[in-house]
Amino acid sequence: MTNRLGDATSPYLLQHKDNPVDWWEWGEAAFADAKRRDVPILLSVGYAACHWCHVMAHESFENADVAALMNANYVCIKVDREERPDIDAVYMEATQAMTGNGGWPMTVFATPDGAPFFCGTYFPVKPQMGIPSFEQVLHAVGEAWRERRDELESVGFDITEKLGAADSLPAGGAITPASLAAAVRELAESYDATNGGFDRAPKFPPSMLLEFLLRHAARTDDATALDMVEGTCTGMARGGMYDQLGGGFARYSIDNSWIVPHFEKMLYDNALLLRVYTHWWRQTGSELARRVATETAEFLLRDLRTPEGGFASALDADTDGVEGATYVWSPAQLEEVLGSDDAIWARQLLEVTPLGTFEEGLSTLQLRVDPSDVDRWNSVRQRLFAARSARPQPSRDDKVVTAWNGFAIAALAEAGVLLEDPSYVDAAAAAATLVLDLHYVDGRLRRTSRGGRVGRSAGVLEDYGALADGLLALHQATADGRWLSAAGELIDVALAHFGDGDGGFFDTADDAEQLVRRPRDPTDGPTPAGASTLAGGMLSYTALTGSGRYREAAEAVVSRAMPLVERYPRAAGWAAALAEAMLAGPVEIAVVGSAADRAALERVARQTVSPGAVVVAGDPDGAGVPLLADRPLVAGEAAAYVCRGFVCDAPVTDIAALQAVLART
Repeated sequence: MTNRLGDATSPYLLQHKDNPVDWWEWGEAAFADAKRRDVPILLSVGYAACHWCHVMAHESFENADVAALMNANYVCIKVDREERPDIDAVYMEATQAMTGNGGWPMTVFATPDGAPFFCGTYFPVKPQMGIPSFEQVLHAVGEAWRERRDELESVGFDITEKLGAADSLPAGGAITPASLAAAVRELAESYDATNGGFDRAPKFPPSMLLEFLLRHAARTDDATALDMVEGTCTGMARGGMYDQLGGGFARYSIDNSWIVPHFEKMLYDNALLLRVYTHWWRQTGSELARRVATETAEFLLRDLRTPEGGFASALDADTDGVEGATYVWSPAQLEEVLGSDDAIWARQLLEVTPLGTFEEGLSTLQLRVDPSDVDRWNSVRQRLFAARSARPQPSRDDKVVTAWNGFAIAALAEAGVLLEDPSYVDAAAAAATLVLDLHYVDGRLRRTSRGGRVGRSAGVLEDYGALADGLLALHQATADGRWLSAAGELIDVALAHFGDGDGGFFDTADDAEQLVRRPRDPTDGPTPAGASTLAGGMLSYTALTGSGRYREAAEAVVSRAMPLVERYPRAAGWAAALAEAMLAGPVEIAVVGSAADRAALERVARQTVSPGAVVVAGDPDGAGVPLLADRPLVAGEAAAYVCRGFVCDAPVTDIAALQAVLART
């Protein structure tokens, strides 16, 4: 028999459908049952690719005795943090306030009204390292609820009050070159000049910071900013956190040198990093950047694309319950696949050692130097990848998340035009079509779908912002007016339903389910802050349409974030990147002419690194493409029109003239 999770769309919830725990999905019925029984809520939050979520599930949720204790004393609710980021945000804030840290699985005990009074993360099956066992926690909380209920309810009330009091945003600051220079100096203080990245392990890919530093270097020629990008991007790409055989990045590195990853592969990381490496290649011509961008795009298309045309959320960290089992190698395994001579060569190249760089004599694969024998490397790589593909594979969380697909659409659209691979643009268009057709229901976005079945959870702010941004990148790649129109509609919905009336934004809509607090987080996490994501879309929309009110709304968001940008830039990298775009732009570049005639001009235009630039190429007066309106051919020839701040230069028809104009932007 399954519990109530058997009809869920979330792969994470479905992982728990056979637990002996009497799980509920989040909803009114669960809270009503807690009130009827007069017992606390036990809220468990995680996600499908989470290693420690699996561990706690195997140890406790699959244990009949533990489940009986849970069922007798609590109403147990299971939440997929990726499906309900609003719930996760509210209760993670409470967890961090109570414990000083957070993470997943997140375990929260709350009153029947949802007020949290005791929080934690992973609880082991037996006490260890000062952490009580989960059974001990269950007994202690249950006893406290029966004997000191007033005290627990008072704690829940106080926590809820404090969360509500933290709702206001700080006063903003001016968007100035000095503030952005201060952010670069602050980042340089924590930069790891040996390995790349910031501070010490664990190291997460700092995608938004890298985008900011690239834009800052482009606007100011700041060598320090570009050095931090090159050091970090090189370190990540050369280490074991990058999949040297199949492409794509793991979620983070547990060491300073990017050698041993936490092996789950997330769509959002790889989409954001694809964009970074594509932009790094555009800015520097780095062959490493181009290779990694290409391989990461291929990973997205090969391993994460769903049959419906969207992109799945993640690949699991575990294979058959063992973390990283698919990806690591011993010297003997290399020899079995490659033979003696190639195995010896590959061991040295990929740093596979007898002792291992991971666990139990197994090593991750690193590529610290490019092989001199490229043909030999290609043969070795192909044979190892084929052998690895025959191993058991990690499971895939195949739900389609609106925001993360927005990131993928943007990255693939840009990579497609810059790396001149139309298949990437086609994949971006297919994902955009799926999300708009399936997730946009009655004029509002839903958060997820799976197998062509849309979920019930309402879209949050990042869904609107990221999808709009992706559609605008796709509009630039294709000159198709439908993407611009859809992006504008999404932005208008977000402005109408997520704004706070004072230039800021909440992460949930004004008519969304009311939680103990209406969440809003101005800081970047693994993905950009929702408000910053929307602001990025509004900036691009302004440049593509000339509508100034969207730029004003974007400037209000970024202004609010400037104190964070200057003092704590690691928490506001995307806002800093937008500030760079505001100082540099808008720069509008329109290239008109037939595809063949405009190709050379278009290639030059798309290589511009100005942070505030948008580029559209197509036929003059293309339908639904404002940037091409009233921009005819010049004497029958293809032409490029360049405007900065809505003031335009004379059109040019040759490459040298266009390069000269762009050099002044």
